[in-house]
Amino acid sequence: MTNQVVGYATKEVGGALNLFAYAPPKLGEHDVQVAVTHCGVCHTDIQAINDYYGITPFPFVPGHEIVGFISEVGTQVSNLKEGDRVGIGWQARSCGECEWCQKGETQLCMKIEDTTVMVPYGGFSTSVVADHRFVYPLSSSMPAEVAAVLMCAGVTVYSAMQTHITRPDLTVAILGVGGLGHLAIQFAHAFGCEVTAMSSSPDKQEQALGFGANHFILSNDRGSMQQVEYGYDLLFCTANNGIHWSQLLMSLKKRGKLVMLGFPDIELNSTNLVAHELSITGSLIGNPSRMRTMLSFAQDHNIKPMVELMPMSQVNTALQIVKENKARYRIVLVNDA
Repeated sequence: MTNQVVGYATKEVGGALNLFAYAPPKLGEHDVQVAVTHCGVCHTDIQAINDYYGITPFPFVPGHEIVGFISEVGTQVSNLKEGDRVGIGWQARSCGECEWCQKGETQLCMKIEDTTVMVPYGGFSTSVVADHRFVYPLSSSMPAEVAAVLMCAGVTVYSAMQTHITRPDLTVAILGVGGLGHLAIQFAHAFGCEVTAMSSSPDKQEQALGFGANHFILSNDRGSMQQVEYGYDLLFCTANNGIHWSQLLMSLKKRGKLVMLGFPDIELNSTNLVAHELSITGSLIGNPSRMRTMLSFAQDHNIKPMVELMPMSQVNTALQIVKENKARYRIVLVNDA
């Protein structure tokens, strides 16, 4: 194991990231150390920097859409070896003991705050350590920047759709054509559904249709939204702000379902929720089985994020672009340490 890791850390809530050197975490018998070559920038990184969840440890090195090469393996690891190219997502371990881990739903581990790859330090760095059960071999034909985004955004979208798209004849809407949304359109199209993209940005229409949407609706236009009232069995919400909740709920069929994939604040009148017997649910990443099937599904159906590459030394610029919702549609950092 190397003697020092170099990463980009903030030492305070909301602070800029600066170079930060630290000793690598101890390698457990079930762990692998991964030399990071690429790491995606996710909106969740920004929320963690701002301690949105109230659990961020400082100094804090973000980054959880990781691709790299294994540099060392623990004594009990037999399925991976040094030199393997792998991906790691948000989850890097689990307690293995709670009821959810026992059911194989490790993403719901009761000690979730300790399971992220960002504890103790994340992927905006030269290396990370993770339990080998949450480290995924990558096909040589999948570009690193594609795999990096799929590690979080991809599995988040796929897992939700695998759970809720039970028939291809369901009508599906995707709210938000951004980092999650542009992948959600592609996955829903690959599931065989009729897909409507909803966005407040009219300039995204052409790209949304190119990603596989059958229809495009301006989500902030009341007239357009009234035309699709009672239109959808499922609505996947990937947006984080600017949501007109009453209009959104009216676009669902009776007994329709709103699936939350992001973390927007929700303010709504419960009348339509009750009167139309609607459901609102959430979906958090996916377990290792879902991750593996997602990678295969994405490759089989040529699902790829639209990516801008930037050197990791420009991490603060990349974060600002994401904050301002100017990324089209994901930024992946290339390690230039």
